[in-house]
Amino acid sequence: MTHLLIKNAKIVNEGRISDADILISGERIEKIADFIPPPERCEILDASGKYVLPGMIDDQVHFREPGVTYKGDIFTESRAAVAGGITSYMEMPNVKPPTLTLDALEAKFAIAGEKSIANYSFYMGASNDNLEEIKRLDKNQACGVKVFMGASTGNMLVDDIHALEGIFREAPAIVVTHCEDSPTILANEARYRAEYGDNIPVIHHPEIRSREACLKSSTLAVELAKQFGTQLHVLHLTTADELQLFTAGPITGKQITLEACVHHLFFSSDDYLTLGNQIKCNPAIKSLADREALLRAVNEDVIDIIATDHAPHTWEEKQADSYFTAPAGLPLVQHALPSLLEHYHNGIITLERIVQKTSHNVAERYKIADRGYLREGYFADLVLIDLHKPFTVTRNNILYKCGWSPFEHYQFRSSIDTTLVNGRVVYQDGQIQEPGISGQRMLFTR
Repeated sequence: MTHLLIKNAKIVNEGRISDADILISGERIEKIADFIPPPERCEILDASGKYVLPGMIDDQVHFREPGVTYKGDIFTESRAAVAGGITSYMEMPNVKPPTLTLDALEAKFAIAGEKSIANYSFYMGASNDNLEEIKRLDKNQACGVKVFMGASTGNMLVDDIHALEGIFREAPAIVVTHCEDSPTILANEARYRAEYGDNIPVIHHPEIRSREACLKSSTLAVELAKQFGTQLHVLHLTTADELQLFTAGPITGKQITLEACVHHLFFSSDDYLTLGNQIKCNPAIKSLADREALLRAVNEDVIDIIATDHAPHTWEEKQADSYFTAPAGLPLVQHALPSLLEHYHNGIITLERIVQKTSHNVAERYKIADRGYLREGYFADLVLIDLHKPFTVTRNNILYKCGWSPFEHYQFRSSIDTTLVNGRVVYQDGQIQEPGISGQRMLFTR
């Protein structure tokens, strides 16, 4: 078996930074030590001046397949993900048809098995009327059960309290929630429509998808979890108000955990003036004070996980004149880790904590087998970063199928140098390497 030896690395792992070599045999890490002599039939990757991190595990993406593949698909978006240092992802059920049955769930796994460059899992979706199907789900079959408690379309909006109670009581896997209260949002929309018609300025988006709507829904989710003993993970929190619902401390042993997304940690409502619909998303990017509160909560271990909520739309769709027709969501996987490294350069978040929130804690929360750490015997999912090589986002180096990014023209101070998935170099020196299928279905040990 051919070996790959990574020499002279600065490893960021399990709360410390250390100098070491990493020997990879096939798909897995065979040895980590201060010095490893090259075995026979060995390729050497010199990591001098680079930091080696466990690959980011993104627990919230929308890759648009099946059914909406003109915006993105599993191949194109996993390609962009590995270019951004993301080696594994968990994909959402609001596709066409929605992932509301076990057959639809397994159909997505089959597609990924033929197309995904990164490792993958998929959420089972919830609706007002598919509880019996959710009860049939094996606890290790999917990464979790996704409940849209607001901001969804069709029958994926779960707004019946009896349906919610049944899901929180019976779900065999972790329940993850999008928390916004639809009646509150609809009332806000009506008020702004009365003033502006359909052409509501996007700067009012965070007032329509308001903090009150977020807090009301998040409060309900936490109350239901406490009532039924549900393993709950609240996605993409956006307001300082909601942080009071959650507990600080290590993720181990927490029943209720919390996620923030990279764009809510990077942008603020001030950016609507220049970026407009490019940063329109649900829940909305809120105020600068909210962003600062979220960053503090990351450091205080109130926020447990950082993800992307990658949600591509075409550039043409984002240029819609009407507030109501411009879709919510933005492409992020290629630039998520570089955006977090900006917080490191600004002295806000350490490298160790970035790794904790993007890799270790995701593996712990979802009970992912043999991933999320740099450990002997674990899969060799890792990323080499160059903290001193700037990278400017341009249309020419964007890999999303939609072809645009809200970070266009921004110069990050760090670059993704190399990404390995299951021991295979899939991205290096700005290029996808041998764009074959390297991803595997993630396994869980619940």
